[in-house]
Amino acid sequence: MNRIDEKFQELMTSLKRKTKEEVFLEIKDTYIKQSPEVKMALENYFQTFNYWGKLKEMSGEYESLYNRATSLKEHVEDYEWLYKRLKDYRSKKLLYAILNNWYHFDATTTKSSLETNYNQYWDLDIIKPTSEEVIVDIGSYIGDSILTYVENYGINNYKKIYAYEITPESIEVLKNNTRYYHDVEIRKKAVLDRPQKVYMNINENGSSANQVIDEGDEILDGVSIDTDIVEDVSMIKMDIEGSEAKALIGCQNHIRNTTPKLLLSVYHNHEDLWKIPRLVDDINPNYQFYLRCYGSELFPTEIILYAIKNEQ
Repeated sequence: MNRIDEKFQELMTSLKRKTKEEVFLEIKDTYIKQSPEVKMALENYFQTFNYWGKLKEMSGEYESLYNRATSLKEHVEDYEWLYKRLKDYRSKKLLYAILNNWYHFDATTTKSSLETNYNQYWDLDIIKPTSEEVIVDIGSYIGDSILTYVENYGINNYKKIYAYEITPESIEVLKNNTRYYHDVEIRKKAVLDRPQKVYMNINENGSSANQVIDEGDEILDGVSIDTDIVEDVSMIKMDIEGSEAKALIGCQNHIRNTTPKLLLSVYHNHEDLWKIPRLVDDINPNYQFYLRCYGSELFPTEIILYAIKNEQ
């Protein structure tokens, strides 16, 4: 056992010995002791992006901290399972860093675990595409991931790209950004677990944070990838503001039949970090997992789960 293993096990043991209320009070007390600058940054961020719950010390709102405590205490076994399933120690160290950040506001370990070598989604040690790739980009935004894919792998290292995006303004930029690329098909559809009509909730702080909900500002066609794409796909990337689990269910036939590379955002709540790997494993157990973080050390976001076919 190395020091990363030891630290992770110490954290899990500590959580097992305490009640959820005790874990919450520890998190709350540690938060109150943070500097005014740190608290202002976190409270402003959670107000802008409301995925994780409310946090406002002045009015005694600690929903986000309670959600952390709930995830940490109630899913110790899930995090232990994920730790064992992660393929490399960069991933294991990162998982420890995220959970320790949630518990102790430890930004130092998080900072040392951030990915700085490669673009988000395109870790050259993990993603090794061929010219026959059929890529499904769910949450294409303005095509930034497509642009960095080509930057890293070249214009001829894919066969087809399906780009799903729901925001009209983003789609116009997406079209312009990919106008010189071959075989990029843009679809204005929400990706879910099944075909249905849904609505788009417009986030005033940025179109990249627009969400699909049951009632909202603009009606959309919702589809599942299993029904919307007939051909085999070899890579699926998702960043859809917390709807990833639903979308995965709508991809399960593709995942089960062809084991495509999966590049999945797992940071839009306090549950997806364990829930999405479990879901992938339930659909197809023939995957190995990697974890990378491209966000902030203060509160880790832009956390990507890479699920790659196990060749062993």
